[in-house]
Amino acid sequence: MIVVIFLSVLLGAILLGIPVAFSLLVCGIALMLQLDLFDSQILAQHLVSGADSFSLMAIPFFILAGEIMNEGGLSKRIIDLPMKLVGHKRGGLGFVAIIAAMIMASLSGSAVADTAAVAAMLLPMMKTTGYPVDKSAGLIGTAGIIAPIIPPSIPFIVFGVASGVSITKLFLAGIFPGVMMGVMLGLLWWWQAKRLNLMTFSKATKEELCISFKNSIWALLLPVIIIGGFRSGIFTPTEAGVVAAFYALIVSLFVYRELKIKDLYRVILAAAKTTAVVMFLVAAANVTGWLITVAELPQIMTEFLEPLIDNPTLLLIVIMISVFIIGMVMDLTPTVLILTPVLMPLVEEAGIDPVYFGVLFILNTSIGLITPPVGNVLNVITGVSKLPFEQSAKGILPYMGMMVILLFLFIFFPSLILVPLQWML
Repeated sequence: MIVVIFLSVLLGAILLGIPVAFSLLVCGIALMLQLDLFDSQILAQHLVSGADSFSLMAIPFFILAGEIMNEGGLSKRIIDLPMKLVGHKRGGLGFVAIIAAMIMASLSGSAVADTAAVAAMLLPMMKTTGYPVDKSAGLIGTAGIIAPIIPPSIPFIVFGVASGVSITKLFLAGIFPGVMMGVMLGLLWWWQAKRLNLMTFSKATKEELCISFKNSIWALLLPVIIIGGFRSGIFTPTEAGVVAAFYALIVSLFVYRELKIKDLYRVILAAAKTTAVVMFLVAAANVTGWLITVAELPQIMTEFLEPLIDNPTLLLIVIMISVFIIGMVMDLTPTVLILTPVLMPLVEEAGIDPVYFGVLFILNTSIGLITPPVGNVLNVITGVSKLPFEQSAKGILPYMGMMVILLFLFIFFPSLILVPLQWML
């Protein structure tokens, strides 16, 4: 009965158009009434405690760093360097999009923000030079979902807080899978570009390459500083967010000088609005998460899937298929917040490495960002490209299929994630 109430109230509220955070609160109230636990003070306490976490402080700082980079010229210079390196190749702009998305993923950790930035700068150029718009939009949109995997990843922070798994380990575990995502996309685009009559650009001279590298070096140093800080233990993920925001501010104000003091209010306000949405989601999910535990939903799930516990690979396949279906109708952050407390006890009982599971889980929910009908990144790329939604969805399908293949590759070969992680540690 508890499971029926949980699913029917939550999904019913979302289908009625109630924002996800408020839907979570409505679901929490329904569960409290069913369990005869309703107390407005308890509701308020868990709402406040949901956002009261030192680790969650990393989120506003990384969001602020992303806003500063877009406004301060760092993003523009990041795209210019791969343009000089591979822009002259057949399908060069596609490779530029992939490389730029990977670099920007290592700076902001937000799929939507990175996709919007890369698409706004590259899609008009791809249209002008005769690239198929649907394929170009699909490639950029799929490259955008590398951001939740390569550190600093905001979804990894949310998962780490919800599950109690080390965020630093999650960050380090995401590096190699994120690079593999870029490589797989590059291979698929190379195969497609061979069959298309695409315009090529003149090859950049060594002098132009040096100038481009010199201009972008300050932006490229940021991921080196962040990852180096994690690996050496100099700072925590939360402190890394502060370092990223401060570094981006200094470079934007005094090195590139594209960000003015008068622009700071607008940049901080935009970051605050985005942060407020994420943090309210986290706070509301804490109420539902506590009630899920009280109602013993994890134990119910464990009993239901108990026959699969002795076969971790089969269990992972069942979980990942379920998460994929849920990700088609629900955004990444609420999916992580709702399912993590339900799935983690089951994962731990099956003896699955929680860091490894975290990478699979976030990769799966990231794929949900480009699946119709709700995918946020798919909607962003549709808006920027001005394509009909159906055409954007069709263009993204081959690349989404490649990401699904990669997900199952990681399921059947866990060492692809665990071995690089051990080396990084």
